Amino acid sequence: MTTPKAADRPLTRAERKAALLADLEQQRIDMLVDSDYLLRVTAPLDNHWRSLKLPLYAIGGVVAFRLMRRPGGVIAAGRKALAGYMLFRKFKLLAKATS
Repeated sequence: MTTPKAADRPLTRAERKAALLADLEQQRIDMLVDSDYLLRVTAPLDNHWRSLKLPLYAIGGVVAFRLMRRPGGVIAAGRKALAGYMLFRKFKLLAKATS
């Protein structure tokens, strides 16, 4: 008569739970390492954004003030910007077709 090996028998509930908890712990460690790496890599972008934030807020405030005072002028400027963008796309498509 042969005795069953440990690998042949199914895992007990406690063994499955221990394996799952070990997997969760490893995932937590991986997330901590990856988040630290992400913070180090994006630090230059964050610093640049902080230097641009105040001027962007000021420009947004000026645009909002002008929009409240005279909405027609900002809307006309928006139309011109959209037309310029569409013209740029058409020129880009035309250059792509000719080359």
